[in-house]
Amino acid sequence: MKKTRLMLMALVAMLLVGCGTTSRVPITGRKQTLMVSDGDMLSLSTQQYQQFMQGAKKSTNSTNTAMVQRVGKNLANAVNSYLQANGYSADVANFAWEFNLVQDQQVNAWCMPGGKIVVYEGLLPVTQNEAALAIVLGHEIAHAVAKHSAERISKEYKNQYGTAILGSVMQAAGVSQGTQDLVALVQQVGGGLLTSGFSRKQESEADHMGLIFAAMAGYDPNVATAFWQRMASQGSGGGGLFSDHPSDETRIKDIQKWMPEALKYYKGGSAPTSTQRTIHVGKK
Repeated sequence: MKKTRLMLMALVAMLLVGCGTTSRVPITGRKQTLMVSDGDMLSLSTQQYQQFMQGAKKSTNSTNTAMVQRVGKNLANAVNSYLQANGYSADVANFAWEFNLVQDQQVNAWCMPGGKIVVYEGLLPVTQNEAALAIVLGHEIAHAVAKHSAERISKEYKNQYGTAILGSVMQAAGVSQGTQDLVALVQQVGGGLLTSGFSRKQESEADHMGLIFAAMAGYDPNVATAFWQRMASQGSGGGGLFSDHPSDETRIKDIQKWMPEALKYYKGGSAPTSTQRTIHVGKK
């Protein structure tokens, strides 16, 4: 009996290690193994995004709303072009980009898998201009492109089944049962699995990728340093989503390290730079 149990435990371990797909993150090339499908992630994120938007109040500032959508579209076009040109064409089909500005004074923004992005009005006085906003949106888009939510859920999924009773694990038959299992897991751990709570490594990777995405879209990446310094002055990285990010000092050093790479992608002139358009915080 004991021998049989050990054999079953070994089989479970093999399933957990062997299941999933292995790929590389765009830009950074980091290898990752995901145990949930893109289809399941999109189904789950669409449900949660719709629920959020039903209870949210969209901004009544038409100028700022148009600006968020304009910057978002520029970034989305640049990212899609990069993915298609670098062997990630299949991933492009997973994005249905949408950018909304909502009435909330948190200094925050987030992006769900599939490209559903929300910016809070409280962020705009800190970004101050379109180029800095592009740095933030590039960071959020990077979370989606790098599939950080799926990676985190895969980790939670693996932890859950790795410590489960063997009968429950074997009943899972290949670890995942699709969207129904994902919904149960997200309800257990929390909806933040899709929009926050990323590891420091993932946050740093999003900084790196986001800086380059902004440059690809024609926004001057040099504004990133001043923006994160303004965020630092907010205290705790500005609160909200940013409270889980790397320390301000580490972030700025890393940005300076990545700047030469970002500048190779920056052509200039195809989108407003930091001094060409500023953000209006009043109602219009």
